[in-house]
Amino acid sequence: MTGSVQPRLAQLRQRWDGAIDALLILSPENRRYLSGFTGTAGFLLVDREGQWLATDFRYWEQAAQQAPQWTLLRQRGAWTETLQEAVADRGWRNIAVESDVVTLEQQQKLEKVLPDIQWVSRKGMVESLRVVKDQAEQAAITGAAALADRGFQHILGWMKPGMTERDVALELEFFLRREGAQAVSFEFIVASGQRSALPHGVASDKVIEAGDLLTLDFGCILDGYCSDMTRTVVFGRPTAEQRKVYDTVLEAQERALAAIAPGKSGRAIDRIARDVIEQAGYGERFGHGLGHGVGLVVHENPRLSTLSEDILEPGHVVTVEPGIYIPGWGGVRIEDLVIVTADGNRNLTSSPKKELLIL
Repeated sequence: MTGSVQPRLAQLRQRWDGAIDALLILSPENRRYLSGFTGTAGFLLVDREGQWLATDFRYWEQAAQQAPQWTLLRQRGAWTETLQEAVADRGWRNIAVESDVVTLEQQQKLEKVLPDIQWVSRKGMVESLRVVKDQAEQAAITGAAALADRGFQHILGWMKPGMTERDVALELEFFLRREGAQAVSFEFIVASGQRSALPHGVASDKVIEAGDLLTLDFGCILDGYCSDMTRTVVFGRPTAEQRKVYDTVLEAQERALAAIAPGKSGRAIDRIARDVIEQAGYGERFGHGLGHGVGLVVHENPRLSTLSEDILEPGHVVTVEPGIYIPGWGGVRIEDLVIVTADGNRNLTSSPKKELLIL
């Protein structure tokens, strides 16, 4: 597991809510973050002094190897039965659950098997730790971003008119996996021609044509951590409007990137980019937030948006991805991934963008 789990447990306990006796963790990402266990089934229990990891037969050996600091609970039946046994005779009265993770069905099961427990709703106890990446996490994300850059260079030399968007997505994913990616961060966005006006236009069977803009938004996973980047290219000689839209998006991104530093709010950074696009007359065509945090999942806190109240800190990893989308014409988005540092930020994305790339 990237990073040491012991400091994370210590930090969690430092923020412990005095109103709870224990915390039940069902989120796969939070489970991995705290324990180092990468299996796909199980739960964690944490109190002020101990920590327990429950999983089924498939993962007993793996859990023992990956999470030696945790007491292993060997699940043989329903997970709620294992939980019931673990809680028995501990004297706990109030157990916190992740309110944004636990389903209604799960909550009903918890209340049925442990009717004497007061289930307390808590949100973000672990996520508030995950938002600041340690050095090992930053190294993993840096590696994933570098691999994505290599993937972009590969696909630039491979794609051409006559191919489908799906062809491009498949070749890019194959390259990334062959070069060491564990998985892709999300379903790739490959949107050409008028489809590039779709902010999340996943690859289709549309054939790429001369004159098309093509937006390529993708990322990969290394050591459990995601990368995320976007570039827009044109096939053939660009029109004046294509250049204008591209240059506007680029200016918006560069101004926002220059402003990212500790103490800045996500809302303020978003406003910098949005002002550039509005002044160019495309304000109504930029309808999403400027960026988001990236880590064990590709969309997490902090957020850069008009609604964000997040304040940037060293160790935050965020995307900066302004875009302009014009239905019936096309769109442009440019996205870089940056780490907030003590004196500003470090850009992890090195793929060319200074001018609209012509293929």
